[in-house]
Amino acid sequence: MPDIASIPGIAPLWERTLGDPRVRIAVLDGLAEVSHPCFDGADLTVLEPGWLPNDEDDERSKSADEHGTHIASVIFGQHGSPVTGIAPRCSGLIVPCFRSLASTLDPVNVTRGIEAAMDADADIIHIAICMPTSSDDTDGMLKRAITRATEAGVLIVAPSGNDRGECRCIPASLPQVLAVGAYDDQGTMFKFSNFGPQYQGHSIVAPGGNIHGAAPGAATATHKGTSCAAPIVTGVAALLLSLQHQLDMPPDVAAVRSALLDSAQPCLPEDAHGDPNRCLSGKLDVTAASKTLFGDNSGGPSPRMEAPQTSGTPDVAAAAEVVTSATAGQLSPPLVYALGTVGYDFGTEARRDSFKQLMIAVVADGSAVPANPYDSRQMVDHLTANPTEATSLIWTLNLELTPVYAIESTSPYAASVYQRLTRLLAGEIASEDDQHYIERVSLPGRLTGRTVKLFSGQVVPVIEVSTPRCMYGWNTNTLVAAALDAAHRHPTDQADDTLTGRLREFLARIYYDLRNPGTTSADRALNFAATNAFQAADTFASAVADGMTLDTIDVEKSPFCRLNSDCWDVKLRFFDPENSRRARKVHRFTIDVSDIIPVTLGTERTWSER
Repeated sequence: MPDIASIPGIAPLWERTLGDPRVRIAVLDGLAEVSHPCFDGADLTVLEPGWLPNDEDDERSKSADEHGTHIASVIFGQHGSPVTGIAPRCSGLIVPCFRSLASTLDPVNVTRGIEAAMDADADIIHIAICMPTSSDDTDGMLKRAITRATEAGVLIVAPSGNDRGECRCIPASLPQVLAVGAYDDQGTMFKFSNFGPQYQGHSIVAPGGNIHGAAPGAATATHKGTSCAAPIVTGVAALLLSLQHQLDMPPDVAAVRSALLDSAQPCLPEDAHGDPNRCLSGKLDVTAASKTLFGDNSGGPSPRMEAPQTSGTPDVAAAAEVVTSATAGQLSPPLVYALGTVGYDFGTEARRDSFKQLMIAVVADGSAVPANPYDSRQMVDHLTANPTEATSLIWTLNLELTPVYAIESTSPYAASVYQRLTRLLAGEIASEDDQHYIERVSLPGRLTGRTVKLFSGQVVPVIEVSTPRCMYGWNTNTLVAAALDAAHRHPTDQADDTLTGRLREFLARIYYDLRNPGTTSADRALNFAATNAFQAADTFASAVADGMTLDTIDVEKSPFCRLNSDCWDVKLRFFDPENSRRARKVHRFTIDVSDIIPVTLGTERTWSER
């Protein structure tokens, strides 16, 4: 079905609306070529993916950009241009989350893309990626981001994947996501289109064969697959939401999602290769979905909303200006409480060389060797001897080895902040058996609305850290030793080596289950709870000594709070993996995140539950 206009029901819907600029669609994919002629006049903004490395010369990056261009054009292609899109008058956010195979499979990138789209007030988030899984397990950070988005009234659409049903795709298999499978030009299900019980109840199928779209270099191309069918559903959902706006109805994303699912038409047996499950919840029926929402008396054709005039296609720099202006207009800069590791960067060759010339040469085998500014040990020695030099570096907070923030301090306590950063870096490069070894750090600050370009070309947001308070280093060895002493006070038949291994496993699980950008209230509460868990590991030692293992970590808005505060309950549940009938043990923190430094309200509570 190369002509999107031939999809049944689309032309009558276009007579009523081509989309409304008040409806904002975020596309998480490769970097779309927004200068393509099909986007002339489209209201598109590119959000700079500051958390991704610059892979412009990577062939896989080019493939991701080609995919992103095609998918975006199916949604936003202007009528009368080389590509006719489904919802050309809706506003769009291009969120380039994927630059290589590694970034495609990293849930951190998808999570950060979702958070960026939510911060930009997206109504619909189209995630064009499939992360295969055969275990149905989903990264906790990504699951929480999707839950928060859907609870905030955002529709998330994703392709079901092209794995012939042999595995599932994340995020499409999650029940909150509207998953989309694909059928060919004759209406027959593609055999590669994923299906299975994980998709039932929250998925439909749509045309996915020979879909005409844009290609880099002002070209066009046709592609097939579930990733080509999904933007059709996203576009139709945007049109229905637009029509709600234009008919002065309360915009209701949940009603649009339900209308699409409830009106889906079952496949004929021959279209589903004899297996009705291949057709998921049914085929997209645009006319029936519209009738479900608006009935037969919705006023006939509606005047189309004209798109706002633009002076040209926005580029990345212009998008950065828009994001900066929006941030500056807030009463107070957004808070950040993030976890990760400390790093540093030079930004330019000149700044790197200035450090190289000022640092003391290293003596090796009796010969003086020029200093290496990339050697963290040499840098720590240099900064310890010359503390004012720390302000000339670009300090970074890294998540999974990727810089996510640049750290800056201009407060009266800036000298103490930079000294603390130097000490934290020294702890990170110590040997793992050193008592001063630091595995991770916690960092409180505020987003400044500015960005900085690293030496690699990566652009990251800048956070202002005004005080060294709450800049903690996670000294795992000291914590495990304290927790081991606490465990010895509890009757146990487990050897010290076993207890030590279980305690280290618990501390690592705390970090990996909770890793996130630390910008939303819920994320700041989770990260501070993780800091508490590290600092008070001995309070969990009794559960570990009893042979219990951390099961789940949940965060929810606290029903009790102080006036003008922002309080969250974080619960850590432990269970016995060898005895499912044994009661679970629950630890709960109540955390107020209204200030730059979160605080715990009351004391940690512990109880048992079934």
